[in-house]
Amino acid sequence: MEIIYMLLAISVVVALIFFVAFIFSVRKGQYDDMYTPSVRMLFDDELVKPKTENNKSTKHE
Repeated sequence: MEIIYMLLAISVVVALIFFVAFIFSVRKGQYDDMYTPSVRMLFDDELVKPKTENNKSTKHE
């Protein structure tokens, strides 16, 4: 029976640690921008590489 009380106390301490971490992250602004991360994944692959003339192969005869 004593182990149940000890496990209950440990679980309350762990829950309080997670709650404090959540409150800390909210105050630091971790969850402020909800729109940009969902849209960013749509536009990651649209990087344009500049075209250069040095890439063309020329043959000297």
